[in-house]
Amino acid sequence: MSGVANGASALVRKLWQYCNVLRDDGLSYPDYVEQLTYLLFLKMSDERMDGPVPAEYGWGSFVGLDTEGMYRHYGEALAALGRSDGPLGVIFRNARNKIRDPGKLRLLMTGLIGQTEWSALSQDVKGDAYEGLLEKNARDTKSGAGQYFTPRPLIDAIVECIDPRPGERVCDPACGSGGFLLSVHEHLDGRSGGVPNSRAIRPASVRGVELVEEVARLATMNLLLHGAVAEEEADVPIVCGDSLRRPSENQYEVVVTNPPFGIRGSVTYGNEPREAGGASDLNVTRPDFWVSTANKQLNFLQHVFTLLAPNGRAAVVVPDNVLFEGGAAVTIRRRLLESCDVHTLLRLPPGIFYASGVKANVLFFRRLAGQRTKPGKWLWVYDMRSYKRFSLKTKPIDRSDLEEFVGLYRSGRAIEGNGEVDLNLRWRRFEQASVRHDEGCALDLAWQTETADSEGSSLSRLEALSREIAEDLSRAMEHVDAATRDGSDRGRE
Repeated sequence: MSGVANGASALVRKLWQYCNVLRDDGLSYPDYVEQLTYLLFLKMSDERMDGPVPAEYGWGSFVGLDTEGMYRHYGEALAALGRSDGPLGVIFRNARNKIRDPGKLRLLMTGLIGQTEWSALSQDVKGDAYEGLLEKNARDTKSGAGQYFTPRPLIDAIVECIDPRPGERVCDPACGSGGFLLSVHEHLDGRSGGVPNSRAIRPASVRGVELVEEVARLATMNLLLHGAVAEEEADVPIVCGDSLRRPSENQYEVVVTNPPFGIRGSVTYGNEPREAGGASDLNVTRPDFWVSTANKQLNFLQHVFTLLAPNGRAAVVVPDNVLFEGGAAVTIRRRLLESCDVHTLLRLPPGIFYASGVKANVLFFRRLAGQRTKPGKWLWVYDMRSYKRFSLKTKPIDRSDLEEFVGLYRSGRAIEGNGEVDLNLRWRRFEQASVRHDEGCALDLAWQTETADSEGSSLSRLEALSREIAEDLSRAMEHVDAATRDGSDRGRE
């Protein structure tokens, strides 16, 4: 395993060195990773006898071209491949050459990508190398790419707890760069015992949705390089689109996701139809939602519930405000507790995510099959926040940091309990019925001895409320602008 890690690390360093060269040409980190994605796919397809890229646009078609010819042909190839179906379409759709200097493109093709026989590398090495690039990209705070990347140790711990099984349908409605889907693939591959032909994810059983086209292509390439998607697959598990726009046609036994962290969006999703025209175009009807709100996390929480099949299991990363916010959030929490067995809450410390200042939690629940939660069910809370400190630069989270929680969850204590009240002050249980009947139905459950800083919870609420007020004002201005534009348009008629 260490050999794989060392090989992947060396490859990441080599790939990243060329990024520094291209930075002089005005290419950002995300743009560099995107161009690498195109070139890697072209090269790997050429190394296969039956590669999916047509010969006229394949790697071999660049051989013998001068620098200007190579530059011109690269743009033509991207445009043509973008009209394809399957993985080709997802990876190359709307692709364009962002490398301004033809000489630097030639350097990248002949001096980097062309020097490696990628098919000869193990899937673990090249897959881990690409994921390492995505992580480096996420660390670049200026690019904003961190919002699409969840640290792998946390992902693996969540997937191990949820324990997807062969034959179960799995969905991530906000898949980012594909970390959860990749972890699910590896988990299922481990369960299969390495049976031949079991490596590729079947698109019908695993589905990821990503709003941003550029990120969807990174997710597809991430899965492909790890052997989780077959290049010749007509359908792919990654769909580019807005998860919240309409009800899903399918339900799933497992949903794992880390939705976007922004509190307010410009669109309100609700269960009642709105009048069409003008600013009300910013309203989307979701008859399967419990309440109408523009809060992104609350809408994703409602959406995750609708995705679950009866007895389906979910793990959702949510920021602190989802646990205590008033208004629509109270209704959503209460309906969730009435319709699901909300059995476990993992309270995460800051310093884990690439988005700065995020205080988050992982909420685990199971959709009930037609009956309401019976009294006596427990909600177990594991406090990792009060006794752990992490930093992305000096002390990133490691899988071993989550070992105790995963062990407790997998032992069954997280769901059934055994009468113990605490475990070293980190692990406590609360009656679901008491939480459900509380006026605010708050889930930010705490106990006096848990906090090193008694003002931490209040400060967290104040920070969340401040962000909410600021985003409410921004959203109000968007509505005013929309109404003004609508009035101006009518004035011209």
